[in-house]
Amino acid sequence: MADFRKLLVWQKANSLSVATAEAVETIRGGAGSILRSQLLRSTFSIQSNIAEGSSKRSDREFARYVRIALGSSTESANHLILLRDLGALDSACVTALSSRLDEVGRMLSGLEKRLSVPEDELP
Repeated sequence: MADFRKLLVWQKANSLSVATAEAVETIRGGAGSILRSQLLRSTFSIQSNIAEGSSKRSDREFARYVRIALGSSTESANHLILLRDLGALDSACVTALSSRLDEVGRMLSGLEKRLSVPEDELP
């Protein structure tokens, strides 16, 4: 696979990680603090799994890491909802981050499908 930094999905996931870190910077104390940490970990995990998977020897192995990244994306979406419901993040911020997260999720789904197609069936 190519250098992970050249993959558009990794670039979008990296941008999402930075935006998420900036958005939750002021969350302190209580459940919000725990969710802040969990959200950062799950969001950072998306791009980390793309990077790690891209170094694997086969598309099948890479697809496994992409599926893990998709799971982290879903986990991140859950944490955003909880942070909104607890009043730790405002709805506009959650909507903006969720939109970016959805885009990354769609890109990951497309990548996983492409990686799962046997090489002899590729156009």
